[in-house]
Amino acid sequence: MQLKEMVSHVIGVDTHRDTHTAGAVDAVTGAELALIEVQTNRDGFEELIEFADTHAPAEDRAWAIEGTGSYGAGLTEFLSQRGELVIEVDRPTRPATRNGSKSDPLDAVRAARQALARTTWATPRARGEREAMRVLATTRASAVRDRTRAINQLKAMIVSAPEDLKDQLRALGRQQLIDRCARLRPCPTRPADHQATSASLRRLARRIHNLDDEIRDHDRDLRALTETHCPQLLAQAGVGPVTAALKRPGFSGGLVVPTPGGVGGGDGSSRLRVRSGGCGRWRCGGGSR
Repeated sequence: MQLKEMVSHVIGVDTHRDTHTAGAVDAVTGAELALIEVQTNRDGFEELIEFADTHAPAEDRAWAIEGTGSYGAGLTEFLSQRGELVIEVDRPTRPATRNGSKSDPLDAVRAARQALARTTWATPRARGEREAMRVLATTRASAVRDRTRAINQLKAMIVSAPEDLKDQLRALGRQQLIDRCARLRPCPTRPADHQATSASLRRLARRIHNLDDEIRDHDRDLRALTETHCPQLLAQAGVGPVTAALKRPGFSGGLVVPTPGGVGGGDGSSRLRVRSGGCGRWRCGGGSR
């Protein structure tokens, strides 16, 4: 079934940070009827509703919105709460123009016509606990990356540190090394390079401790969310709170039948054996493609 058989008008919206541009399109002819630009706040959203009401009632129209998970997230949530039919459309991959410009009105109309041309539609991803998991998992991932960079920087700095300082740290394991560096004290009688290196190692180690605390906080919040909203994922072999949170936003159907290695490749998280030097462990792989 095509969209024109369900509604009489489609409102296409080209979304941006500060403004949204909308175009009303006749669902039968595809003709552009009117355009409007509004601010990205509640007053602007109400103005869009008034604009749409002049062309079709709520039960006889659809919204085709670009960027429902980014600049269009606020408008999408606003419309969904009012029971409006919202369809997600892709942003165009246009070639660069001579002056690098683009046309927001044309993009708004194109969004509406793109929705009309389809026989199946993508609905915006649900927010609620899914969005909560996504936000926590994204922030945790950035903390893990920062922690890894800080550890690498600390180890690299020790390589070129003064010998007497290096001798204090040489035989320590990673966690002992971080803890010992965090306790280094300034020594005014030492040369300038020794003082600067000692201070930098201390600050890096304390940064790592702070990031450890942040990661633990994210893990605690993710565990609480996943245990409440997707315990069936946690029950699978090799799937913990972080992996479950990463899979949950795109997990809309029933459980994939698990393979001996863990969750099936259809869900994208099969277990893989990893060896690096003398260390052996399991990690979640991308599954079969």
